[in-house]
Amino acid sequence: MGGAFFYELIRSSTILKSILMAIKDQIMADLKQAMKDKEQDKLRVLRSLKSKLLEREISERKGGEGELSDEQTIEVLMKAAKQRKESIEQFEKGDRSDLADAEKDELEIINSYLPKMLSEEEVRDIAKEKIEEMGAEDMSDMGQVMGALMQELKGKAEGSVVSKVVKEELS
Repeated sequence: MGGAFFYELIRSSTILKSILMAIKDQIMADLKQAMKDKEQDKLRVLRSLKSKLLEREISERKGGEGELSDEQTIEVLMKAAKQRKESIEQFEKGDRSDLADAEKDELEIINSYLPKMLSEEEVRDIAKEKIEEMGAEDMSDMGQVMGALMQELKGKAEGSVVSKVVKEELS
């Protein structure tokens, strides 16, 4: 029974890895396809992402080698998405809908590589549980709650949403 269990574990792990083709690998494959298809807008965004991923990979290297995990890749993508959202907001304030639309298109491409984010309601449910579990009572406990939640929700929810929910729940 032990051997069969480990075989099944290894097999399911291999299947999972192939199903979840590394996000970075998917970006690289899509970059090549965008070149072939001459999709200039998509190509520009994917080249930018490739550059940011390579930059992060270099900063993570130890002993000359380094490969980003999907979690690290997601962090890079989330940062890029956040930058686009901030740009959209600024362009809309400046009444530059043409530039805002271009940023929205880029954001859509970036979001296609990110896992589905939790909704505010899902974050609220998890936050309520964590607040109860930690015995948090007021805003003075926000830092501890945020630290625990962000660790748990890393790559699954945006920090701004988590912060908003925690503030509301502790107020």
